[in-house]
Amino acid sequence: MSYPIEGSCQCGGVKYRLLEAPQMVVACHCKECQKLSTSAFSITAMVKASGIIFEGEMLEWIRPADSGNISAARFCPSCGNRIYHFNPAEPDVIKLKPSNLSDTSIINPTAHLWVSEKQDWYDIPDGVKVFEKQP
Repeated sequence: MSYPIEGSCQCGGVKYRLLEAPQMVVACHCKECQKLSTSAFSITAMVKASGIIFEGEMLEWIRPADSGNISAARFCPSCGNRIYHFNPAEPDVIKLKPSNLSDTSIINPTAHLWVSEKQDWYDIPDGVKVFEKQP
């Protein structure tokens, strides 16, 4: 894999460059991520904030997480495409939504979270870490 990798929202109003490999890629099966993705789970690439450069206006949405932390999200105000999540208490970590990268080959989850809320019809691949809730 060669970096940087470019990414953008659906309308192109928000663009970014991922400068280095994610620290990990996870699939979250919680009900909130199912709502977000309108699918069985949501994919997140954990990246260093210093390893990504954003361009374009983004809006922010915030909600309390089950852990008591804040789950904040940034998204394009034109197309609504979610770009990343973050916890304001951990400013060095970006939880990138990597499906909007130009090269999606990095999307290979090594862990599945919140499998206690997983859709029954989805089978988790062998060889990945599995967590009933948030590790």
